[in-house]
Amino acid sequence: MILSGEEIRRNLGGNIVIDPFDPRNLNPNSYNLTLHDELLTYEEVVLDMRQQNRVRRIRIPQEGLVLNPNQLYLGRTVERTETHSLVPMIEGRSSIGRLGLFVHVTAGFGDVGFCGFWTLEMFAIQPVRIYPHVSICQIFYHQIEGDFRAYSSDKYQNNRDIQPSMLFKELNPEAQRHDPQLKLPFGDQESVY
Repeated sequence: MILSGEEIRRNLGGNIVIDPFDPRNLNPNSYNLTLHDELLTYEEVVLDMRQQNRVRRIRIPQEGLVLNPNQLYLGRTVERTETHSLVPMIEGRSSIGRLGLFVHVTAGFGDVGFCGFWTLEMFAIQPVRIYPHVSICQIFYHQIEGDFRAYSSDKYQNNRDIQPSMLFKELNPEAQRHDPQLKLPFGDQESVY
């Protein structure tokens, strides 16, 4: 069963945290999440699942940024969410989809217990101009039945920035390397992925 907008509101501060929360973004059965003003793109020509791939950070200016077809852009939501006993999922808004912009390639499914920002795997069918802080996707919540173990991955849980793939941590844990392009926001030290 999917939660209604009013049920989302009732669960705020308990099973659901959305920070910041704007009541204008509440829909009949979802909540609109907004696009942060930074993106990452991979610098490698061929991405390697067993290695940490280099990335480049791009700022989305107020006048917008054109996304090119056949290029993957990683973005993130402005909002940090927590979901404690529900299954969170994100989907693109229909108005965004009608511009030929995918906001997730395959990873719209969240886990019970996930806490952090949502990384968006953005892909455009044709050139499209995007803007920071636009309502880019919507989060909705399913009830879960049966016993469950809350999500606790050390790869993505409690993230504070856009998260490139960390599959290499599973396939080749020795491949971790320091990449000065990957920095945490808010003046923190450079991160090691």
